[in-house]
Amino acid sequence: MTVSIVIPLYNEEDNVEILHERLKSVLGGIGTDHEIIYVDDGSIDRTLQLLEEIQKKDKNVVVLSLRRNFGQTAAFAAGFDFARGDIVVTMDGDLQNDPKDIPRLIETMDGYDLVSGWRKKRKDPFITRRLPSIIANWLISKVTGVRLHDYGCSLKAYKRDVVKNLRLYGEMHRFIPAVASWYGVKIAEIETTHHPRLRGKSKYGISRTVKVLLDLVTVKFLQSFSTKPIQFFGPMGLTFGFSGVGICLYLTAEKLFRGINIGGRPLLLMGVLLIIVGVQFVGMGLLGEMIVRVYHESQKKPIYALKKILGPGK
Repeated sequence: MTVSIVIPLYNEEDNVEILHERLKSVLGGIGTDHEIIYVDDGSIDRTLQLLEEIQKKDKNVVVLSLRRNFGQTAAFAAGFDFARGDIVVTMDGDLQNDPKDIPRLIETMDGYDLVSGWRKKRKDPFITRRLPSIIANWLISKVTGVRLHDYGCSLKAYKRDVVKNLRLYGEMHRFIPAVASWYGVKIAEIETTHHPRLRGKSKYGISRTVKVLLDLVTVKFLQSFSTKPIQFFGPMGLTFGFSGVGICLYLTAEKLFRGINIGGRPLLLMGVLLIIVGVQFVGMGLLGEMIVRVYHESQKKPIYALKKILGPGK
């Protein structure tokens, strides 16, 4: 296989057949072997039934049916696990992404490990969809250092080794470029066509903003401290701890040399609290170090990522 197309679907009975027709029209013209992996994410309409009918007619189609609605991240993870292509392309199944952009993504892969789509002329409501997206994209780019205009665009292309090294949880699919940056991947972004949703119901809403913010904290931690948690918790613990010790020494001097009663002073409670918090943060860092070592050593997972090997060891 050369190209795998991974598409998660949830209650898209009105779009499935049209989507497949458009995909086959495009993929038939790129002159390369391909497979289409449809992941039914626990749909409760006729989506799975239609996919089964499509698979019977097209042997290049693989249908994965999840037992319940696990979410888009889990659906992408399932598709990545079963993908056999050298290049893996992801897209939404609501017909808002245009399959005609797939050849351009594949062409741009030359020299890059990941190519992300940019819905520059996005056909969604401004207040509820585009404005939160603009803010989120700016914030994610600022925090992670991976600058993209459109993290939320599902239309992306990856080299096989990128997706096979990813472990996705929660709502992390939108952060794949930032997570993959840990491996030193080379990322490009191209403008893609975006269509308004004409059939079915959108699964996105303003409520996802909170999830994005929480996942961003997780991504930043994993990106910077996944193999060295003591360097995250340690400085804070030492800062709190030494501040508490300094406060307590000051109060001790006040008591011994000036005879001032310190028993009822709030500053004493703050000093003791800072010492306790400092010890806890350092302890959390040490526990994190132990967990990281158990994780990597028990599963023999490297803390590095190879690009290529030259010489006798290849």
